Amino acid sequence: MLRLFVGIGFPPELKLRLSLLCSGLPGAKWVDPGNFHLTLRFIGEIGEDVAADVDDALSRLRARRFTLQIAGTGVFGGEKPRSLWAGVERSPELAGLRDKVEQALIRIGLSPEPRKFSPHVTLARLRDPPLDKLHEFLVAHAQFRADPLRVEGFSLIASFQTKSGSVYEDQADYPLLH
Repeated sequence: MLRLFVGIGFPPELKLRLSLLCSGLPGAKWVDPGNFHLTLRFIGEIGEDVAADVDDALSRLRARRFTLQIAGTGVFGGEKPRSLWAGVERSPELAGLRDKVEQALIRIGLSPEPRKFSPHVTLARLRDPPLDKLHEFLVAHAQFRADPLRVEGFSLIASFQTKSGSVYEDQADYPLLH
């Protein structure tokens, strides 16, 4: 069984820029900068035969290259914040790519993604952070803006659980059209 997701990887400069945000918040378990990415679609645990179908479906997908803007920070979890993220500005091209990925996976028999697509880059998992410190962090980084990211492709990525956290490994890369 493989634990897979479809995502957009980042160049080293962007990973470094994001890593500079990752400090100064008690209760945060920071994501390893090598694991920063944007998830287009979480697939979950599937067998190798289904993974081959996923690869085949994704390799036939056609979409154009585009530029993304990562900006701002926020949290998921409302009253009990559980995840700290860097935001991704609205992008019709990103939404279009995500929709094409979703349709390709539904066509091969995977269940539709039940959650609304909310593009973000996870910076940390949170365990009871002091809310005043979390608020200070969000205010301090509200104006965060990375250089625009040129998206030239996406990947099928495997997630392996280890004692020190998840390790991600590209299984296949899919270039976008010029």
